Amino acid sequence: METPAGINAAAWEQVRMGAQGAVVTNHPLSSLAGMRILTNGGNAVDAAVAIGFALGVTEPQGSGIASDGFLMVHMKEERSVSIANGTGTAPLGATPERFAGGIVDSGILSVSVPGVCDALLAAHDRHGRLPLADCIQPAIELCLEGVPQSHFQCRLAASHDLLHSFPASAAIFAPDGVPLQPGQIRRNPDLAKTYRLIAEHGRDVFYEGPLADGIVAFSEQAGGLLTKEDFTAFRMQWQEPISTTYRGRTVYEAPPNSSGHVLLQELNLIEHFDMAALGLHSAEAIHVMAEAKKLAFADREAYLGDPDFVDVPIEGLLSKEYAAERGRLIDPERAAGKVAAGDPWAFQGAAPRSAGAPGGGLRETRSETTHYCVVDRWGNAVDGLQSLSGHFGSQVVCPGTGMLLNNRMNYWHLDAGHPDLLTPGKRVRHTMNPVMVFDGPAEEGGALNLCCGTPGADMQVQVNMQLISAIYDHGLSVTEAIHAPRWTHMQAGMSSKYPHENKDDMTAESRFGEDVLADLGARGQPVRAVGPWGGGASAGAIQVGAFGSYLAASDPRRDGQALVF
Repeated sequence: METPAGINAAAWEQVRMGAQGAVVTNHPLSSLAGMRILTNGGNAVDAAVAIGFALGVTEPQGSGIASDGFLMVHMKEERSVSIANGTGTAPLGATPERFAGGIVDSGILSVSVPGVCDALLAAHDRHGRLPLADCIQPAIELCLEGVPQSHFQCRLAASHDLLHSFPASAAIFAPDGVPLQPGQIRRNPDLAKTYRLIAEHGRDVFYEGPLADGIVAFSEQAGGLLTKEDFTAFRMQWQEPISTTYRGRTVYEAPPNSSGHVLLQELNLIEHFDMAALGLHSAEAIHVMAEAKKLAFADREAYLGDPDFVDVPIEGLLSKEYAAERGRLIDPERAAGKVAAGDPWAFQGAAPRSAGAPGGGLRETRSETTHYCVVDRWGNAVDGLQSLSGHFGSQVVCPGTGMLLNNRMNYWHLDAGHPDLLTPGKRVRHTMNPVMVFDGPAEEGGALNLCCGTPGADMQVQVNMQLISAIYDHGLSVTEAIHAPRWTHMQAGMSSKYPHENKDDMTAESRFGEDVLADLGARGQPVRAVGPWGGGASAGAIQVGAFGSYLAASDPRRDGQALVF
């Protein structure tokens, strides 16, 4: 298909090229906030902090300062890649028995301890160049000056009644008693006050001081479980990334409790196939990727949980030998039915602490997110994801703070023995997975080649696989890869969102063509067509080109924007 910006494949927008920096977020004004910091001398971490706070104003359906998140941080001179894990814990009063009647999807009982604020501030404390107040200032201005409500946001908000009926939420999203319409300005002066407190006093005001007190008081009044101890006990975690190689490049991901290993397993599996020869957007290639995805998800269901509570055989899961064994289960002509987990412990070199339990020994999802990536003039980079969990999280704003609270409790499992079993103080299994690709190990001086990611719950790791294959197997630009037709597969009984029940289902954008969809169906894939741009997720990416320029692209399926300078 001939399109205005296509070179190797169809693209509807030119790849954005810059020499000094690049920013991609899921909202133009968040991208502008990050770019403002870069052009004022800030580095990628400073810009990420600006974006992280701005997103709570510009894209409240996906993110906020009372949400969770991961930041992958690459500091070029240090040859380092590290993960700031800002995923919150279950309240200390949250037990399976307390939720015996089921986990709720909205309201105060759906709220877990917010974690992303600690991660953003910790990253700034370790790597930032500009004062924290300078980084948060663009978000404060957005709170006061307001953000026009987009058509996309209005469509989402229309189906969330609590957002318009709970008083503190309605003051922002339906200030005149009627939900805001496209183009109307959404202001949040209480959130500006909250941001000023954090800019002046740092993390302690959120986890030890008046903001924690306000959230806890509201929770207690509304019948929630959050206590002051939940906040004072919480700490973000600095983690080492996990990695594999794909076609000679090193791919970094976040470790458990992130689902990042699933992407790395998928890549290990499809590396056994000549994806270039199978053809771009062919039924053969889609089938192989979908079958690899099934195998990796089966392992996630069996083994992934908070590594502080569960033995996760990450070495075995990422073993190339394990991938070779599992890859033999992929029939290029026929879709597998129910897929069982493998035995990565045989490739681990160590047994679980308590052998025989699902997930490696316990001690006792349509969800939403936002993704952003930044590269600065020094070659440093941040790839971040933040999430309230569902659209608009719990739908309740903590009175006086302007903060939408998350509904992350809806990711827990209640089955005894499950690695993601709800446990007080435990971090839930997450779908968020920041991605960076280098031309060799970063710690040995390997050069950054790609930052990418997407919101979309269980769609994330499979969309990231499609992007990486499109770029490295077929030579597509980041714009062409993101604009390409998209498929996603949901595995029966493996949805991240409680109650985790779903049917086997594959969707594919109609742009693939009837022949491709018919071929997938003949192979046994449960495929159904959606609109030409109806595929899930909303990807963003920055690639470092052969001449050192930054090539940036955002997804036309949402409100995203790529900016460069």
